[in-house]
Amino acid sequence: MKNISNTYRSIKKIIILPSFVIAGLFINSCSADFLDQPAYNVTDTNTVFENLDTADLFVQGCYRNLVPTEMYYQLGAGDTVTHSSEDGSTNNSKYNICNYQYDAYTPNTVTGIYAAMYSSIEKTNIAITRLGLMAPSAKRNALIAEVKVIRAFCYHNLIRVYGDVPAVWIPLEDADPNDPSTLYPKRTSRDIIYDRIIADMQESVNDLPATGTTTERLTKAAGNGMLARIALYAAGYSLRWDLNTGAAGTMSRRNDNSRVQQLYQIADNAAAAVINGGTASLVQAQGGKSGFEALWFNFDQRKFAVTNPEMLWHIAEYGPNTNSGFGVYANEGSRGGTYGSRKALQFILPTYYLSFNQGDTRRDVSCTSYSIYFLNAGAATDTWVNAGTTFSCIMSGKFRLGWCVAPQAADARNLNIPILRYADVLLMYAETQNYLNGGPTAQATAALQQVRNRAGIGSLAIPSGQQAFETAIVQERKWEFAGEFNLRTDLIRMNRIASEINATRQAMKNLSDRTGQYANTPALRLYKFEKNAQVYGDPFLALKYIDLTNSAEIATATNVPVNGTAAALQAYQTALAAIVTAHGQTVATGDKWYPTNMFQAYTSTFNGNARKAVGFTLGFNALQIGAIIYTKPTGSAENGGTYPNWIEGGGDGLFYGFVPNKTELLPFAAQSAGHPLVDNPNLTQLPGY
Repeated sequence: MKNISNTYRSIKKIIILPSFVIAGLFINSCSADFLDQPAYNVTDTNTVFENLDTADLFVQGCYRNLVPTEMYYQLGAGDTVTHSSEDGSTNNSKYNICNYQYDAYTPNTVTGIYAAMYSSIEKTNIAITRLGLMAPSAKRNALIAEVKVIRAFCYHNLIRVYGDVPAVWIPLEDADPNDPSTLYPKRTSRDIIYDRIIADMQESVNDLPATGTTTERLTKAAGNGMLARIALYAAGYSLRWDLNTGAAGTMSRRNDNSRVQQLYQIADNAAAAVINGGTASLVQAQGGKSGFEALWFNFDQRKFAVTNPEMLWHIAEYGPNTNSGFGVYANEGSRGGTYGSRKALQFILPTYYLSFNQGDTRRDVSCTSYSIYFLNAGAATDTWVNAGTTFSCIMSGKFRLGWCVAPQAADARNLNIPILRYADVLLMYAETQNYLNGGPTAQATAALQQVRNRAGIGSLAIPSGQQAFETAIVQERKWEFAGEFNLRTDLIRMNRIASEINATRQAMKNLSDRTGQYANTPALRLYKFEKNAQVYGDPFLALKYIDLTNSAEIATATNVPVNGTAAALQAYQTALAAIVTAHGQTVATGDKWYPTNMFQAYTSTFNGNARKAVGFTLGFNALQIGAIIYTKPTGSAENGGTYPNWIEGGGDGLFYGFVPNKTELLPFAAQSAGHPLVDNPNLTQLPGY
């Protein structure tokens, strides 16, 4: 590095983040496709940028740690789709953040995103500055474009979490150590930051390669897709307050309407560039799988040649050095066996599970109504089962264990982290066309129709009014992007978070009471007893089941022979087989079925006895998911006439901490050294904390 004083060397690490170490910038390549590259530990930036090969290695290193755990573990929930099921009580940090209960001093907020983003911003600042000193060429220009998009992505993440944040555009080694703003930068208006990074991308995005060997590195389609996303956020709603006075803010757009229009047009143009570019498409049905299932199964299997046309950008995670915890938290849960014990720490709200239209192939991909558990005591010779769950423990399904490749460790799954899909570009384009033209154009309708056709619901009516079409986009985004950690902030930028939270609260109460749209929701489900293959690459999608509404069938199914003889159990299975056959399903020799009351807890006496009747023994009443969920009922009648506390009541019902015009953003942590508000005295706190 350039010569700087020892004093500056010792203090510059606290300028932005509490634990930033410059040597950590120079790391191995991030991608699975790049892992055979030589290790890179040079600490002299002048040497690094003497030639494009070593400069390229530095740029590859900029991809590392772009998605810290908090982005999916904390902020991947609370979006009216995915919710936290952390063990212990409902008063833990993950559950509080999921429910918008923040506290800067506990801290019930997030700090890892702040540190990780500024670490990455420093790397990109170095790359942009040093590449700018090199002779112009197509490769140099592509590398500059690449790191400009990465830097934009980092600032975008900071703004959607914290609002106005410090803006740093040059490497720390080039900054003036005598300038107070170098050591302790203040918040900068998000509009200034957004305008800068959008201009950067507009200027350079077409320098990105049209295609690459992998979409783990940015291409022109990915760059334009990110430009569209960021422009929409810059034009959208956010919680704004007066930086000078610290007065409480409100949800609003920037006050320059002409600029808002420009930003929507920028997003529209960028999305159109992807659509018309000829390199992107939705994965379609193949090998007996629906298109949506084929996308996620092949993505988890790391068959990127199949998914690259749609998965425009994903962060490489493979092997012992680049593997993150992504996917460990959002899965169907497993106890022992080949996959080890993996506890699901997020679950899917049943109102979301029940929201899908009949025939929508996305439901059983995004949601699993089963979890993997051993049949007896969990010995190596035991049998593992896909155990049917209740409404209070529907789990995430896009990153399920059996669809993955063998992990390196118990807490790592070799899952790449999805950032941008072509489906998102299509829905963004539908949104911009609708906004700019006062209603959906033919192009907007066609873009939405593409997504619906792939999902199997192409016959669903598309609204013609502007507001109704936007509402359809909001719902479509939910059906399409569950578990991809953007829905929460998407609802905020569209000014839908408060209304969606209120609607979800009421819907969950209606479901609990079986009133309104849920008045006829069947309580009893007949699951097929199915073993789990216990092999990676298992294509299993969903348990077969039948919802029972006929009173005679219900009476038969609920007459479980508790501790019955072999003859009684066989007679019971014969009676259930008759029900299954009557519903048009084939029953093969040896098939077994068991009833589950979906409104009761998984651990209820009835549900436990029903599972024991098909052979569950020691583990018949446990699941690998946070106990605060699977041990709770969904129905109010099943809970003694009151709502279960995870739905309402006792200060820990759904979204108990949400306060409009306050909790749309998170406060800076201020508990101790290492937290932004403590390390930087020039930072101001979010109003209300």
